Amino acid sequence: MLFALITWQVVAHGPLRDADERLGRAVFRDVPDAVTEPLADLGGMTVAPPVLALAVLWVLWRGREWLRAGAAVLAMAAVPALVAPLKLLIARPGPLEPGTGWYPSGHTATAVVAYVGAALLVSPYTRRRWPMPVAVVLTVATGIGLVLRGYHWPLDVLGSWCLFGIVLVALGSAGSGSGGILSARLSSIGRRRSSSRTPTG
Repeated sequence: MLFALITWQVVAHGPLRDADERLGRAVFRDVPDAVTEPLADLGGMTVAPPVLALAVLWVLWRGREWLRAGAAVLAMAAVPALVAPLKLLIARPGPLEPGTGWYPSGHTATAVVAYVGAALLVSPYTRRRWPMPVAVVLTVATGIGLVLRGYHWPLDVLGSWCLFGIVLVALGSAGSGSGGILSARLSSIGRRRSSSRTPTG
C-alpha cells in the first residue's frame, strides 16, 4: 500500500512529491562526497550481488538448500525485471543529473535484495542474530548515501525499499516450502519461548 501511494504521488506530481523534492534539495551534497560516494556504491553491481552470491554458495555447501538459494537468485533477477520497466514508465527526472528514469532506485533495490537476502540465507547457520541487523544497516546506509550524494530523491529510495521488501517475502516463502523463511524463523522463535516456559522434572 505504501509503495502504491508513493508511486501515485510521484506520477501525479502530488504534494508528497513536492515535499520529497524540497527535502532532497535541502540535503543534497551537505555531506562530503568522500563519505556519501562509498555509501552509495554499496548498492552497486560490483559490491552487493557478490555478497548474495557468497551467501548462496554457503547454503548450498552447508545444507544443499537448493530451493532457498534459487529463491534468492530469483529475487536478484527480479531487480532489473521490475525496476527497468518502472523507470521507463514513470520517467521521473533526476535530482542533479540530466535525463529521466530515477524512480525507483535500482541501487537501493540491489542492496535490499543482496544484503537482506544474504542475511535470510545465512541466519539459520549462525548462533547469533547479527546477519539481519548488519543487512539493515548496509541497506539503510546505501539509501542515505544515494540521497545525500544527489543521485536519487528520497522517495526513489523509499519506493524501492517497499517494493523489494514485498519481493523478498514472496520469493522467500516460495523458496522454503510451507510457511516461508520468515514464518519458519518466527515459528522457531515461538517454539523456543514456549519450551522455556515448560516446567521440567
